[in-house]
Amino acid sequence: MAEPQISVITSPSDFSSIFYCISESFGRQAQDGVWLSLNPKWETPEGQARGTAELTARFNHIKNNNNNDPNTVFLKATLPDPANESQTRIVGMAIWQQASFVEGYGDPPSNDLPPSVKELPEPQQRFARQMFASLWKRRIAYVREKAESKADPPAIFVLDMCCVDPAFQRRGIAQKLVEWGLQEAQRRGGLECTTEGSSMGRGVYKKLGFESEGDGDIVYEVDDEFKDWSKPPNVFLRTCAKKGAES
Repeated sequence: MAEPQISVITSPSDFSSIFYCISESFGRQAQDGVWLSLNPKWETPEGQARGTAELTARFNHIKNNNNNDPNTVFLKATLPDPANESQTRIVGMAIWQQASFVEGYGDPPSNDLPPSVKELPEPQQRFARQMFASLWKRRIAYVREKAESKADPPAIFVLDMCCVDPAFQRRGIAQKLVEWGLQEAQRRGGLECTTEGSSMGRGVYKKLGFESEGDGDIVYEVDDEFKDWSKPPNVFLRTCAKKGAES
């Protein structure tokens, strides 16, 4: 069986395949209520085009830190295409982001949502904003703690998204995407890594050294009218990165 190859995305031409992979995982398999609310008509050509465009826009606005490393890295996992083994197929993806509130050390984290959210009906807009404010609350607070504690470097490396096409799961692809980020975090000066682990992904993350802070799943602070709306279980996880890794 072929081994998945992990590489950094260098061209927006990959993003149609990347968004398809995301939509198969978060849309068709997990039926993630929050993701679905942000990606209406995801299963249509229109929805696929919109998702591809949003990824491309993020890619086109990547900034570099003081070491000239990109603050955001898009990864792809590829395997030989079963239909044509002379070609490769994107079967997994991840987004890693260096985050910091100190200028030059990463992007300041925020709970801003894509412009497309404004096109949603008002209740869905409000639900999405409240959900993501809750989801990223601890991430933002932890990055602020790094800055205030004068940590060196005053940044973390965030696994912002990771997914594998359901047709290619259980082949170690997610593990390789995560391992790439852990190694890159060490190269960048021993950065601690964090993620908001889903119920599907947290087993892989804990196996690779991520730990919970002991507070249980993230509590979503939403209006009462949303109490019965789908809320995917996530938990804030982080590593204890160490200095001294080889560059």
